[in-house]
Amino acid sequence: MSAKWEINKTRFTENIRNVIKDYPVIAVIKNNAYNFGLEFTIDCMTACGINYFSTTSLEEAIMIRRLKADCNIFLMNPTTEFDTIRAYNIEMTLPSPEFYEQYKHNLDGITVHLEFENLLHRSGFKTLECLQAFINQYKASESNMHIKGLWTHFGYADEFEVNDYHEERQTWLDVVTHLIEVHNFEVIHSQNSASFMREDGLLDAHTHLRLGIILFGARPYASLPPSTTEQSLRISSHVIQIRKIKQGESAGYSFAFTALKDTRLAVIDIGYGDGILRTRAKHDCMINGKRYPIKALMMSHMFVEVDETVQPNDTVYIYHEAMRIDEYTFKGVGANSEQLSALNHHTLLTEVTA
Repeated sequence: MSAKWEINKTRFTENIRNVIKDYPVIAVIKNNAYNFGLEFTIDCMTACGINYFSTTSLEEAIMIRRLKADCNIFLMNPTTEFDTIRAYNIEMTLPSPEFYEQYKHNLDGITVHLEFENLLHRSGFKTLECLQAFINQYKASESNMHIKGLWTHFGYADEFEVNDYHEERQTWLDVVTHLIEVHNFEVIHSQNSASFMREDGLLDAHTHLRLGIILFGARPYASLPPSTTEQSLRISSHVIQIRKIKQGESAGYSFAFTALKDTRLAVIDIGYGDGILRTRAKHDCMINGKRYPIKALMMSHMFVEVDETVQPNDTVYIYHEAMRIDEYTFKGVGANSEQLSALNHHTLLTEVTA
């Protein structure tokens, strides 16, 4: 018996196809494709017609290139490994005029996307005027750097209680409107999964969506129906034994669980060492189609309070299409990407089904 990561390839691929429809997409596959694996994910996405990929890691960008020689790759973080960028034909963000001034003699032959800071304040050119001045400077120079793209990130697209998304959206659209008059951008992208759903399509003058979590089966905000995107992932383990605990007795390290009544506990061989978040263990799991409360989490095990129907060797699901990652996101466990990124592929047995 072993804790298992199980992915249905057909369901995963069909979900991508259903989500993207006919829209041009830059697929965000950072952090090992949200832990789904780069090779598996690129294979499925290519089958759906996606040929543009994005990540935050140069090492991952190189891996993507080795897996798919003819795709477009956009590196969302800047790097000074300019020879590597050229050798692997990777596009990269240009985060500021200061970065350009420092490295302009190293940027010949490199393709960049100009980044606008917007309300996220993570990186990027601060104002429209700053971008306009830079483009004018670029056109007057003899630079062989190629400005291909223009992009930003919406940090508030999944927030509905404030007006920040409307503000960052309008500010960005003003930037786009002015800049397309002075430069012919081949690629303009800003929309994450939440923005795509809120807008029901591409924003004006945009060439691509830039989608991440929704392609992996998780909703970006709670008001979307579950049918918006289908989860194809299961995380499971097994009951290794049943322990009967009397009222007042404790189980687990440092009195992790103390029984308020005589209790039947299933010992499950999965724990935080496998990447199960402690916040996830405040909720339930599923055994034989029924949900049971998790009572304690350890590095390699957990205790679950069960009834007489649960027996050793029964399969236990922590995530399943009937208990989705986004369900626990909306219960406060952590972001969709946080739950996925935590999962430990060094200890989980990976199984891909057709």
